[in-house]
Amino acid sequence: MFDIIIHDDKGSTLETLQCTKAECGIGRSGKNLVQLSGWRIAGIHAQLIEKEDGIYVSDTSSGIGTRVNGETITTFGPLLAKDTITIGTFRISVSSEKQPSASPPPAQQSEPPASEPEATANEMMEKPEKEPSEPKNSLRRTFGVRQGAEDGLAAPGRDDRRFIWHKRIHDKLMNAMDLRRTDVQAMNDDELSETVRSLVNDIIGKMARSLPPEVDRAKLAKEVIDEAIGLGPLEDFLAEDSITEIMVNSYDSIYYETHGKLHKSNITFSSDNAVLAVIERIVSPLGRRIDESSPMVDGRLKDGSRINAIIPPLAIKGPCLTIRKFSRKKLSIDDFVQFGSISNKMVDFLEKAVHYRKNIIISGGTGSGKTTFLNVLSDFIPHDERIITVEDSAELKLGQPHVVSLEARPANMEGKGAIIIRDLVKNCLRMRPDRIIVGECRGGETLDMLQAMNTGHDGSLTTVHANSPRDLVSRLEVMVMMAGMDLPEKAIREQIASAVHVVVQQSRFSDGTRKITHITEITGMETGVVQMQNIFIYKQNGLDKDGNVIGEYKATGRVPEFYEVLRQQGITVDMSIFE
Repeated sequence: MFDIIIHDDKGSTLETLQCTKAECGIGRSGKNLVQLSGWRIAGIHAQLIEKEDGIYVSDTSSGIGTRVNGETITTFGPLLAKDTITIGTFRISVSSEKQPSASPPPAQQSEPPASEPEATANEMMEKPEKEPSEPKNSLRRTFGVRQGAEDGLAAPGRDDRRFIWHKRIHDKLMNAMDLRRTDVQAMNDDELSETVRSLVNDIIGKMARSLPPEVDRAKLAKEVIDEAIGLGPLEDFLAEDSITEIMVNSYDSIYYETHGKLHKSNITFSSDNAVLAVIERIVSPLGRRIDESSPMVDGRLKDGSRINAIIPPLAIKGPCLTIRKFSRKKLSIDDFVQFGSISNKMVDFLEKAVHYRKNIIISGGTGSGKTTFLNVLSDFIPHDERIITVEDSAELKLGQPHVVSLEARPANMEGKGAIIIRDLVKNCLRMRPDRIIVGECRGGETLDMLQAMNTGHDGSLTTVHANSPRDLVSRLEVMVMMAGMDLPEKAIREQIASAVHVVVQQSRFSDGTRKITHITEITGMETGVVQMQNIFIYKQNGLDKDGNVIGEYKATGRVPEFYEVLRQQGITVDMSIFE
């Protein structure tokens, strides 16, 4: 029989457990006596074994690693009270009757001792709470509040007292759910939400006498519930329609974009583990994973918002999360006209181009709004056509009744089973599509897309990263080469000139606005160069006193070739838009 003392990475004691058997496991699995959470912790990470001469630790992490006193070990022992086992972000020491009492890890001796943990959630809920004093630097470090350079001030806007109570209530909630053996997986979202809300209200009710009067009970309850079953402090950002992008650089550094401008938030997570828990909560329902073997992941929220996450060791400052929000209201082309992103004449032209099955590529830089405009442009597709969409992460929301949506799949734990965009583009050719829409071409699938455009699948739409229509042609050439086919440049350019009819160039300006800067027609190839002509352009004339872009949309006077063909076929077209 021996005691196991668990410390956090700051040296504060988290829990003390008693092992009554000869062997006790440590890891993420519920089979272990010591259950730890973290991306660098295996299911059964290590075993503590009591022998005649003392207690030994054995590494069972399958390569992740267990360290004792800073050295990676396979088996180590007998352990002394001063020995420190490091697993993930946790420090573990052991104590038996033959040993002196264990103390926090040597590197953290300067830390003030933490209070003793409560035995059970029920005792924690019923035990009267002492009102916390003004947080000292040690408390700030324990609860993850960012310190100032010298005076230990928290991040602007942080209510430290409510934050500390938030942490206490959250810990009690987790313990209460563990003691009641709550089967979270068996609950739907409504049942889980109701169970957690009931437990949180019960905990706060029993702590009512101890809570400071200035702490808002309702706000405190919401924060705890959001962190337990939602996306924590990000929930408020997601609820705000004016916010278009959320960037978590580290647990204590969150930025957001509104009206095209970046702002730093005074809201933070409690720790890196809280950020990681949110990431896992997002990607798990999608059948994706994020861990040391797969430290990057793309995914989406239930509303279609796009997410990207990357964790240590690739992200040096801690787990990093980027969310590009999906608008709750599906934008229409009229909204783009109202925003000043496009002119009415350009809308008339694009409507004809889509309706009469011209292949269109939307080009632009990162964050210029390509996918949003692709979604809007698809509204011009007639409702009696079969549309197949292919995306890395499903974002497009088409209004037509006959739509099939395909989504790529990453590899599994063994690195097998990946289905890439190129495979889906090839497959959708066998699905009798009238239109093919690829969310973004960024690799070898570009060759298959061009071939589809050239073999009877007119009216296809896609997006590509490029800074101008001329750059787009170069980008398409490079991406076709990525398919691994040894094609001559001339053949590639002929494919591009024949397949692509219209390029829509979109840009993001210094004031945060996004505008269609070029609508360009590709007219063919001459002397090995793809020929193109601008139909419409946006000319910037300067900035006003508030820094907003001033400019105008202009027709160049050139009439697209396919308009002449439409007119010869007896279709009524408005030629005045090109004047």
